[in-house]
Amino acid sequence: MFRLNVPVFLFVLTLTIQMEIIFAQLVDSLQATHIGRADVEATLAKAPAERVSDQQIRHVDAEHGYLGVGVLHRPVKAAGSPIRAIQHHKQSEIYHVLSGTGTLVTSLDIADSRPLDPNGNTVKLLTGPSSTGVIQEGGQRRLIQPGDIVIIPAGVAHGFSEINEPIQYLVFRIDPEKLVQLK
Repeated sequence: MFRLNVPVFLFVLTLTIQMEIIFAQLVDSLQATHIGRADVEATLAKAPAERVSDQQIRHVDAEHGYLGVGVLHRPVKAAGSPIRAIQHHKQSEIYHVLSGTGTLVTSLDIADSRPLDPNGNTVKLLTGPSSTGVIQEGGQRRLIQPGDIVIIPAGVAHGFSEINEPIQYLVFRIDPEKLVQLK
């Protein structure tokens, strides 16, 4: 005669329900995310013309890390001023230039390096742990213009030596350690 072991039955039932919930969450997290042109244009329209503006459009969980898309606007910058740079310690970026031109400088070294506030919005919402400083000498210099794509691995300092006309670009952020907040 079969005898039902109620505690074992309840345990198996609970485990089954939990597995279904986890599977449903996993399936939900692996859905494609669409960002329309209107979203990009609306975000760019919010950028103040006179200063640098970095705005995140979306950050999603992609199982092995977070992937983010944002837009940056940078105003004209005369040649000869210090090359203010940022260096992301854990996050890589890919730029796709939409408009404008400028000379991007990349280097492994920055002078006067200072960590960004770990509780500040830049670290929490955009870049994860990062430092700022100045690229003084050397580095690679590239004129970037509409249609260009630049890949900046984590640990590479980057800044502009000059911007000939206001530059706007999409930035794709790869956050393998899931350090920033999702949007």
